Amino acid sequence: MSLWNKLKNEFIDIIEWVDDTSDTIVYKFPRYQNEIKNGAKLTVRESQVAVFINEGQIADVYQPGMYSLSTENMPILSTLKGWKYGFNSPFKVDVFFVSTKRFTDQKWGTKNPFTVPDERFGMVEIRAFGNYGFRVTDAAKFLREIAGTDQRFTTDEITGQLRSLIVTTFSKSFGTSNIPIDMFVTAIDDLGKVSQDNLNQKFAEYGITLTDFNIENASMPDELKKEIFEYSRLGKVDAAKLAQLKMAKSIETAAGNEGLGGAGVGMGVGMGMGHMMSGMMSGMVNQMATPTPPPLVQFFVAVNGQQTGPFTIDQLTQMATQGNFKPDSMVWKAGMANWVAANTVAELGAVFGQVPPPPPPPIP
Repeated sequence: MSLWNKLKNEFIDIIEWVDDTSDTIVYKFPRYQNEIKNGAKLTVRESQVAVFINEGQIADVYQPGMYSLSTENMPILSTLKGWKYGFNSPFKVDVFFVSTKRFTDQKWGTKNPFTVPDERFGMVEIRAFGNYGFRVTDAAKFLREIAGTDQRFTTDEITGQLRSLIVTTFSKSFGTSNIPIDMFVTAIDDLGKVSQDNLNQKFAEYGITLTDFNIENASMPDELKKEIFEYSRLGKVDAAKLAQLKMAKSIETAAGNEGLGGAGVGMGVGMGMGHMMSGMMSGMVNQMATPTPPPLVQFFVAVNGQQTGPFTIDQLTQMATQGNFKPDSMVWKAGMANWVAANTVAELGAVFGQVPPPPPPPIP
């Protein structure tokens, strides 16, 4: 190396980062053995933040703009270095550029299915996947918590950690949402918003903000899909229909399992199902054939100013035959406004029709 080049590279006059990648989050400015000169020019472009670190301790943070480095715009570093009255000597410090642009189309998905409870279908295994976007909103915190002192930190180095956090938080959000499993598709947007809000509380600890979170799809076992389709054809699902449908499905499975004596099993289960269905049909026929009995009519009877009863029509007929119930007896039943004479009530007309008249006088 010539003496001129050696002298030229002894001090750093310009500090900047031109990002020509799409996945770099943190870039460490290559100072090597060079020292930064007093008054050096620092250029921080849009979607960047520059962070100065002195002996492992975060010092000054610079937002987009152009700076001529001096004690005035390096207050924390000046204190750490002990520059009370300005400085003239070159100094050494680590400079990290942090990209604050949006990193989009990051993929997430569940490696293994997670289990959620459903009121009608019991415990259900779900797989889900989608994409998300994020950006660094606190460069100093991100360096401290995630990137450390890497020379170049890319999205590949953090997506695994973020993916695990996303899956855990999404699974919890889904499990506590009480969304019926067969209504999941219609609730994707709402569930995505809830998940994004919950995730941002976690991401804030790393100096990151989730800019968007999308659930592209969720899958479930094929057997469950078939059940949902079958139940949807039943209209309103109740316990009896579920039991019948599951019994029918078990018969179909047993009959086709020849390795376990499928024919005999299928026949036995089929006979049991036949008895059950026969009993159900018999009960339905009996309910249809047997009319509902009419409501029981009962009357109260006033005797010597006291309420007695209630008495059925048959009981009143017997009392009338014995002479204890007469046409002018006062009666009342539910629905009547007042007590009335028995012979004015149409329902009691047949009671006195069965009472024999007085016997004729003896023949002289």
